[in-house]
Amino acid sequence: MQSMLYKYNSSETFIGSENYWINRYDSGRSSGNGSYGKLAEFKAEIINEFVVQNSIEQVIEYGCGDGNQLKLAKYPFYIGFDISLQAILTCKSLFANDATKIFRLMSEYTDEQSDLTLSLDVIYHLVEDYVFFTYIDRLFESSKKYVIIYSSNTEINLEEQANHIKHRNFSEFVFNVKPEWKLIKYIPNKYPFIGDTKTGSLADFFVYKKA
Repeated sequence: MQSMLYKYNSSETFIGSENYWINRYDSGRSSGNGSYGKLAEFKAEIINEFVVQNSIEQVIEYGCGDGNQLKLAKYPFYIGFDISLQAILTCKSLFANDATKIFRLMSEYTDEQSDLTLSLDVIYHLVEDYVFFTYIDRLFESSKKYVIIYSSNTEINLEEQANHIKHRNFSEFVFNVKPEWKLIKYIPNKYPFIGDTKTGSLADFFVYKKA
């Protein structure tokens, strides 16, 4: 769910992370530049290879968005969660003939578990602390083996950045609250951000394994 780093409409009132994404999808907008083009291809390449190499049978993603990123995925079985009903309906329509994919609202989560859980371009969109804490807890507690996070990992937030973005040093938080999980791999972005979200991203890959 990567969108513009800077405010595209300074007069827009921000009323919370959940409402922002619900309204965004309801208005027909996409998941953002990170789910399209070469950035999407880069993410798919990394994750698809990991799935094969580690014999992953089931994947859960928190923040499936509009489903465009998922078009490139090669997972044996997948459950995608999102807070937006419109995003879920879009994904259900997009993959209507694919029995290996299920889509549900976050509120419909019922303790599902998987070999691998994914968070792609989500964490820096969780502005409220309690939303971030809850999200991280579910992301790790619902995985049996691995967690892959694709996100920025810094405390640096600029005054002019979009109000639906809050960068966090999430790896330090995970280190402190999830000691049973170890960071086993860091993969820097093939296309780092150099001023344009269409061609680069501040997000990198962080791969965790349960000890």
